Formats: sequence, structure tokens, C-alpha cells
Amino acid sequence: MGTLVTSEQVEKANHILEPVVTKTLLQYDDYLSKKYDADVYLKREDLQIVRSFKLRGAYYAISQLSKEKLAKGVVCASAGNHAQGVAYTCFKMGVPATIFMPVTTPKQKVNQVEAFGGDQVTIKLVGDTFDQSKDMAIHYGEEHGLTFINPFDDENIIAGQGTVALEIVDQLNKKEASPADYVFTPIGGGGLISGISAYFKDKSPTTKIIGVEPVGAASMSLSLKEKKVTPLSHLDKFVDGAAVQEVGAMTFLHSQELVDGVCEVPIGKVCSTILELYTKQAIVVEPAGALSVTALDDYKDDIKGKTVVCIISGGNNDIQRMPEIEERSLIYEGLKHYFVVNFPQRAGALKEFVSDVLGPHDDITKFEYTKKINRGSGPVVIGILLQNHADYASLIERLTIFDPNYINLQENESLYTLLV
Repeated sequence: MGTLVTSEQVEKANHILEPVVTKTLLQYDDYLSKKYDADVYLKREDLQIVRSFKLRGAYYAISQLSKEKLAKGVVCASAGNHAQGVAYTCFKMGVPATIFMPVTTPKQKVNQVEAFGGDQVTIKLVGDTFDQSKDMAIHYGEEHGLTFINPFDDENIIAGQGTVALEIVDQLNKKEASPADYVFTPIGGGGLISGISAYFKDKSPTTKIIGVEPVGAASMSLSLKEKKVTPLSHLDKFVDGAAVQEVGAMTFLHSQELVDGVCEVPIGKVCSTILELYTKQAIVVEPAGALSVTALDDYKDDIKGKTVVCIISGGNNDIQRMPEIEERSLIYEGLKHYFVVNFPQRAGALKEFVSDVLGPHDDITKFEYTKKINRGSGPVVIGILLQNHADYASLIERLTIFDPNYINLQENESLYTLLV
């Protein structure tokens, strides 16, 4: 059936990693603690050397290779953070590495891999998804005699990631705080939650471990439901650090045996959390890094009065993605809406729309009008920003009077993608 990683393996990994990685801050969060009436701590892996926990597993796994394997070099596949961990490790240890990354990887992460790896690293951008890159990386490694450094489904990777849990237990003890009642951790391929649960279930068995996945990339949730590793038929790649089509056999076993729950959170809500963490706490996280905090709403009744730890797993956010993050957040919060509306082809039609349809606090954010010859009306793609989502119902009432045949683009994904 497979073997679970032990707390002793995590402790062994910690001995190797202690002089290498940053012992990241376990930060008491006043804002979230008041919001949820709980003692909420953030484990700030966004402050790690490569701005994510991935360095822990990568360094430990590579450190355990023989001299012969190190001399030949390693190969890996990653959407960004594992690649940075491998690149940093290989530069420090003088090991050549070939790193496969999906072509959809944010440029910021590619640049970071180049910066951390220097002349030890060769980057190959191939495949649309992590899983496609992984298949190519494995084939390339077999062809060239390179050791494949699995991003999650490897006991040394899991043991290395588990050192996050060891630090949490140690830091709570030093703060003389209560042991963690809940630990929320993101799931991509499952390496982090496997290491976290392996350590906690031995050292603090009453702690509940909750995994968090984005809707559209919930491969662990699907596998647990099917009781076997099951690939997703469709993968939403927006939360790139957690966009894995198929979890590992080893990480599935750990989640099945040790994890207390896995929840799925909407991507728009993840975007709202990113903005909230930035505006309220000045913390910059990538989408996967915000998953743990996003899940707190789903458990607000359970965590009341409890000690809660959320793992902020990464801070490698591309600033160029912020407009899309804000857009998705506004749509999720019910504040931004897109429609196709037929406007009469006559002077004063727009003025009439503004006066009769828009509320006093509504704003037009997009207006694209295509005039049709010999027609009495023409279609407009219009974006409207509300100040309060409660104003939506009255907006729709007025819009229906103006054009009974309007189209709500948020109800038609194909049209939304085409026109917006």
C-alpha cells in the first residue's frame, strides 16, 4: 500500500536544512484573529530564501544523491517555485540542472529561476501545463542520464517540506501559545501537506490538518472522492503554483491516511484574499500562497476560539497579473458586471442610458459600440462597476426596461472570453 514518511525523517531533514534555509516567521495576525475570533498565526514561507517552501524539499532531496548522480546533474519540472528551489540548490552545490517549465509560467518566475541558478541551470519552456512539462522532463532525464527531482511525490521531498511543521510546533512552544488546533495548507501536488501531516500526526495528533485547493484545479479532492489517484479532465491554470492535473501516489496516500479535510475555494475569492492581505497586512502573496487564508471563511464556526496556523506558501507574484487579480476579485464580490446591450442608433442614447439605467454610484468601465448600417440599434459591450453588490438587482430591473434582450456575459463564458 505504500509507506508514510515519519517524524524522524522530517527531523533528519531538518538537521541538514537548518544551516541552509530561513527559519521563517510564525506571525500572529491581529486582523485575521479579530475577524475570525481566533488566534490566527501566519507561517510566512513567502519570506523563505526563494520566497516559497519549495527550497526545503528540493535542497534535501538533492543533498541525498550520490556523488556520481550529482556529477551527472539533475532535471526537474515546475511551474516556478520548485524550479527556484532546485536552481538555488544547484548553484550552491555546483550541480548542473535542466529545468522544464510550462510556457504559461509567469515571466517573473522564469526570471527568478535564471537569477538563482546562474550558469548551473538550463531552462526549457515546454508544454501548456505542469504535467506536460513533467512528462518531457522525465523523458529528457532518461535520455541523458540525469536524476529527476520530483516536485512532490518523493519521500525526501516530503520530509523536507515537513520541516515547516517542525518549525511551527517549535515556534508555538517558544511563544508559550496553545498547540495548533487547525493548520491550513495549500495543495498542489501534495508534497507540503504530506510532510505537514506526517509530522503533526505524530507530534500533535489532535491538530486538524486542512488542505486547500482552487476550484478548477482540485486534483486531490477528486482523487480522495474516487479513492484512487485520478487526473482532472480540465485544469484551470490561474493558481499556477497549485495547478497540478494529477497528484502523486505517495502524496495521495498521505492525504488519505493523515489529512482531516480538503476544501475547494473559488478563484475569485483567492483574488480577494490576495488584495486583502496586501491592503490590510502589507503581505504580497502569489495565488497559491493565499489559499490557506481563503479557506478560513469556510471554517469560521469551527475555528472560533481556537489556535489556527495558515501557511503562506509563496510570495512569487508577478506584478503584471495584478489587474487580472483585481478584475476577478471584483467579479467574485459581485461589483463588476459585463453585458451586451442594444443601443438605439440615435443621438442621446448613451445619455439616456446613464440617466435611466445607471445608479448614482455606478460607473462605466468598458464601452465598445459597433454601429450597424441600416439598423435601428447596435450592440454595445459594456462593463459596469457597482459600489455595493446589493445594487445589482435594481440595476437589472432598469437594464431590462432599456433592453429586454440584453445578454449577461458572466452567464456565458464563451462570449465573455471572446468579448471581454
